Amino acid sequence: MATDGPGHVVVLGGSGFVGRHLVPRLLQAGHRVTVLTRQLTPDKRAALSRQASVREGDVHDAGFLRSAFHDADAVVNLVGILNERGDNGAGFERVFVGVAETLIAAMHSAGVRRLLQMSALHAGVGQSHYLQSRGRAELAVRESGLDWTLFRPSVIAGPGDGLFCRFDALLRLLPALPLGRADAVFQPVWVIDVADAFVRSLAEPGSIGQYFELVGPERFSLAQIVRMTARARGRHRAVMALSPGLGRLQAAIGEHLPGKPISRDNWRSLQLDSTSEHDGLAELGITATAVSAKLHEILR
Repeated sequence: MATDGPGHVVVLGGSGFVGRHLVPRLLQAGHRVTVLTRQLTPDKRAALSRQASVREGDVHDAGFLRSAFHDADAVVNLVGILNERGDNGAGFERVFVGVAETLIAAMHSAGVRRLLQMSALHAGVGQSHYLQSRGRAELAVRESGLDWTLFRPSVIAGPGDGLFCRFDALLRLLPALPLGRADAVFQPVWVIDVADAFVRSLAEPGSIGQYFELVGPERFSLAQIVRMTARARGRHRAVMALSPGLGRLQAAIGEHLPGKPISRDNWRSLQLDSTSEHDGLAELGITATAVSAKLHEILR
C-alpha cells in the first residue's frame, strides 16, 4: 500500500479519542475509511466524518473482522482501555492481546498484510497489567508475519483526554488534590501529532517493521500538570504530594469511586516515568507540538 497510493483503511476503535482525530486525516490523505464499532450511538456518529463508512459489530468476533477486512488494504488497531474491572489483568488481556490475536488471524484469512498497531510507551516493562498486556500484544504483532508498524505514545493530550480533562473535572470539586507519585514525569504528545504519525507511516515503506515512540517536546511532573490545569481555569488549588504508602492507599480506594479516578494498576504504571529519548515523530518528519500551547484548546 505504501507504494500504491491511498487505499481502503479499516480502523478498529475509530470512534474513540484518537480515532476521531485520525479518521479525518486519513480521508484528507485520500484513503477510503471504514470504522468498526460495537455500537454506533448518535454521539459517535456525530463525532465521525460523514465520509467514513461505519460497521457495527464485535471486534472479538473473527467472522465479523474477516468480513470487514475482505477488500481492505490496511488495518489500524486503536482498541484500548485505561482501566478494567477488578485487578487481575483479565480485562487488559482480552482487549489488548485477544483483539490483536483475533485481528491478525482475520487479516491472514482476508489476505490483508498492512497493520498499524497502537501500543504504549514502556509496553512490556514494569509491573502493571496494562503495560504487560500491551507488551504481549506487541509480541503477537511482531510474530504475525504481517507488515506491521507499532506506535508507543506517552500520555496523549487533546480535547476530552484522560489527563488534563480528567484533572480538570476533579479540580472543579476539590479545593486541594492529594496526589500519589506527584513527581512522576510525562512527555504528553498532542493527539493530532499521533494521528499524523499513523497517516505518514502508511505512505512510508520504511516504517514497516518499525517502532515509533511518540512524545512531546516538554516534560512535566504530575504535580505540574495538575497546577497547569488549575491555572488555565483561573483556579487556585493546592497539590498535596502523598508518600508511597498513602499513594498506594489512595489508588486502592480510588478504583472503587465513581469514575475510577485512579486504580492500583494506574499506580503501578506511574512507577515508570512516561518519557523517551527517541523522537518517533521526527523520524516520520513531524515536528512535535508543545502541549502547553494547546492547553486552552484541550480544556475548551
